[in-house]
Amino acid sequence: MVVLETQGVVKRYESGGGTLTALKGIDFAVEPGDFVSIMGPSGSGKSTLLNILGLLDVPTEGRVLLDGEDVTDLSDRRRTRERHRTIGFVFQQFYLLPTLSAVENVTVPKMFDRDSDTRARAKDLLTRVGLGDRLDHRPDQLSGGQKQRVAIARALINQPRVVLADEPTGNLDRDTGRKILDEFTRITGEDVAVIAVTHDELVNEYVDRTVELVDGVMTK
Repeated sequence: MVVLETQGVVKRYESGGGTLTALKGIDFAVEPGDFVSIMGPSGSGKSTLLNILGLLDVPTEGRVLLDGEDVTDLSDRRRTRERHRTIGFVFQQFYLLPTLSAVENVTVPKMFDRDSDTRARAKDLLTRVGLGDRLDHRPDQLSGGQKQRVAIARALINQPRVVLADEPTGNLDRDTGRKILDEFTRITGEDVAVIAVTHDELVNEYVDRTVELVDGVMTK
């Protein structure tokens, strides 16, 4: 069953010099447990597609479906709710809050939820990614790979069905990058789909399939 899908997605931006078409009729779908990389040169539309898949932006034309439901034209509030329910994000820059511990950073997406189990789940997630002995460490006390694993735990705190990763190994050395990709592989074993936008060929050793974006057009 497809969990996240785009159908004929086009994205245009108006600028002083005219119209820029960033995406040109993108058809893309993932099922639970898929591990997919999206590659392509800078300016090819990868970040635009990631934002649309993450319900952070809307297409100019075409549809976005989540669990078979058309979510293209939802209100901002509904999109936020669906994003919170279904999608986790992992970014190259980590975006951890410097004054918070690892556990506290992981709980941030559920800050306004009335869930007494959040902290316990955060500790469990950090233990699963190998940081059980770093629960109370702040970001400045962690290595780059450890920060990325905190970010992965944070992405999983809401029990998403899809994780979107933007250059997840971009700031990491090869050995650490492999550990992160091993963690993504483990996640897919729990029926979570992982979509990684990347320039790193190492990622392709781990994924089920790679698609390429060139000038807003997807090839397989």
